[in-house]
Amino acid sequence: MSDCDLILANWGKVEGNLTGLGGEVLTRLFTEHPETQKLFPKFVGIAHGDLAGNAAVADHGKTVLSKLGEILKAKGSSDSIKPLATTHANKHKIGLNNFKLITEVIIQLFGEKGIWDAAAQDAFRKVMGSVVNEIGCVYKQLGFPG
Repeated sequence: MSDCDLILANWGKVEGNLTGLGGEVLTRLFTEHPETQKLFPKFVGIAHGDLAGNAAVADHGKTVLSKLGEILKAKGSSDSIKPLATTHANKHKIGLNNFKLITEVIIQLFGEKGIWDAAAQDAFRKVMGSVVNEIGCVYKQLGFPG
């Protein structure tokens, strides 16, 4: 079984609660790594205590997890990553390290919730390593320092 298949074996649990889990992922990211909240202009004014349950944060978290699901289902193909990398370089100006931070937040959260066992967590870390590497290649082509 490939790493993507191992992750996708339990992805239905994620898809069944994209908004809730997405909100939790971003809330934890912003709480554990406060500098990341500044990368989302519409969330800058939200106090850390008000992040959990914030509808806009949860809605954006849903978008993040939905896009991640598309990339996983495409087995991390370059075609699935390039549009995301392009917008994150040109429009959002998101450095590569931030993809690594959210990867670890997702691994930790999904492990705690019993969505992924240790093998799936390890598989996700490997897949995201490749995805981040591909994003880095696109960044380089675009001249974004990342």
